[in-house]
Amino acid sequence: MHKKNLFMIGAMLVVALLLASCAGPQGPEGPAGPAGPAGPEGPQGPAGSEGPAGPAGSAGEATEVSVGAEFVGSETCSKCHEELYNIFMMSGHPYKLNEVVDGQPPEYPFTEVPNPPEGYTWDDVSYVIGGYNWKARFIDLDGYIITGADENATTQYNFANPVVGNEAGWVGYHAGEVDKVYDCGVCHTTGYSAWLPDAHQNDMPGLIGTWTEDGVFCEECHGPGSLHAGDPHGVTLDVERSSALCGECHLRGGAEAVNASGGFIKHHEQYEELFQSKHITIDCVTCHDPHAGVIQLRQAGEQTTRTSCENCHFQETAYQDSEVHPAVAACIDCHMPRVSKSAVGNAEMFTGDIRTHLMAINATQIGQFTEDGSQALSELGLDFACRSCHVEGGSATVKTDEELIDKAYGYHDRPEAP
Repeated sequence: MHKKNLFMIGAMLVVALLLASCAGPQGPEGPAGPAGPAGPEGPQGPAGSEGPAGPAGSAGEATEVSVGAEFVGSETCSKCHEELYNIFMMSGHPYKLNEVVDGQPPEYPFTEVPNPPEGYTWDDVSYVIGGYNWKARFIDLDGYIITGADENATTQYNFANPVVGNEAGWVGYHAGEVDKVYDCGVCHTTGYSAWLPDAHQNDMPGLIGTWTEDGVFCEECHGPGSLHAGDPHGVTLDVERSSALCGECHLRGGAEAVNASGGFIKHHEQYEELFQSKHITIDCVTCHDPHAGVIQLRQAGEQTTRTSCENCHFQETAYQDSEVHPAVAACIDCHMPRVSKSAVGNAEMFTGDIRTHLMAINATQIGQFTEDGSQALSELGLDFACRSCHVEGGSATVKTDEELIDKAYGYHDRPEAP
């Protein structure tokens, strides 16, 4: 190396040493600066071994869930109760309301509705109201009862009734009334509901409310059966025997009055009639089999009640102030005369088409109704008790009021022993 260069390097070193010797002592550490950005994630380390499982927790307390029963339909009931179902299907309850399917009329055990009202075909009819034994009415495709265009229309079909003396034929029903709704579902259907104000079966505006089955079937009296069907031995259905259950439908309004019109008690009044007397203390099912109707038993030639009047009223049966009556008249001819009317009645002959459940005869009472004819009296008068036979054109001799009272008063009194 050149001597000149060596001199220059040495001089620079001397200067550096002089500058270092002149620097002061190091000051305190300054505050930390802001954190820098996170560095890249490092590679994952090896998995550690799993620790031992902790002890199992105690079982929680089960929460009880309430499940309501649902309607399953009478066909489901028939799978286990076939014999009872077949008997029931011959009674009138299932035929309170009958759907017209594919333009074909409903079928009934003992009657046939020949055709719908004049001007209608079966394709124009959605339902038939009734049709079992007494009468039939018809509902159009919008759910309104067919009433006809004017006051001369005849839209109700009455079956022939030899007791009253009428032939089958057509009569008016609210003739000329427009858009008459069908609001009878509460007693004519099963599983009826009208909670929602705009609820209409099959979306027909004339049908008020909804229901699960047309007509009165098993679950209307026994309650919805899904839980019983799922567990027949564990879940029982209601078996209600009180007259009050029947009275939910077999009445009009309050039970304190028996409603009448046109010289007859209106139909569906049986509970009110019983309510007027001591017979209210017995149940309807004491006399009636709830699964077998009177009409089907009569058609089969069988006794129409489960018991008879004589079972309780044996003394009255044994002692009658007549030699003729026991041979020609049954107890019900006098004590359950046909005071009620469903379809037809003959007021002049004191004969309707339904027997009353008023049974006590007032031997001093002739008439049957209040002065305005709107209500029946609580006891039978002699017009119906006696004059359904003892009237002009009847089956027995005509009797005056005085003669009837004289015969009726004390009729069942037991004579004194000699």
